[in-house]
Amino acid sequence: MKKWIRENRGFIVFILLFGIFRTAIADWNPIPSGSMRPSLVEGDVVFIDRLAYDLKVPLTDVILAHLGDPQRGDIVTFTSPADGRRLIKRLVALPGDVVEMRAKQLLINGVKADYQLQDVASEPVGNGTTLPVMHLTEKLWGDQRTIQWMPDLSRATNFGPITIPANRYLMLGDNRDNSADSRYIGLVPRKALIGRAERILVSANILDNWMPRTDRFGKSLY
Repeated sequence: MKKWIRENRGFIVFILLFGIFRTAIADWNPIPSGSMRPSLVEGDVVFIDRLAYDLKVPLTDVILAHLGDPQRGDIVTFTSPADGRRLIKRLVALPGDVVEMRAKQLLINGVKADYQLQDVASEPVGNGTTLPVMHLTEKLWGDQRTIQWMPDLSRATNFGPITIPANRYLMLGDNRDNSADSRYIGLVPRKALIGRAERILVSANILDNWMPRTDRFGKSLY
């Protein structure tokens, strides 16, 4: 064993440094589901800035220093408070915000989001079937994003009102009718935040022919 370590110490150091880099500085996250459609689709691989919010001890949730504050509209990777899985959603509400949803429409601190229809399309949902979807621009408190409603798959159209406590954040999927987010898993504590998604690195059509989607390579998420 000692001989093997001596002969491979360069490789071992590389693996250790690579592990530290991925768990403390930067990472990538494959998108396995459609919960963030249309912003992120199945087969996207996104770059994650792990230093956007906190410096942590590698492989732990122990925070050494706060480096930045999460903002409404950030796309965030985090550890689910429900089952410990890594998820990626959009941060919609901050500590102190009063949030509610009525007939799918979001309200924060008593202000209702403005919605503008972009287009109507269809989306694959497995087994060769599709469902109609609506793409809308959602504007609220200086933040704007494209979200998706699925009229034939409505879930949790009403929510709250709730006041977001300190060090907690409300996460929603952009695909509002098909996302296991804070409406189901609860609010996300700051220590569970992993990092902020910055851009799409690569993408492939994993639902069909696995062909690369070159138009999505390098696409900024902001």
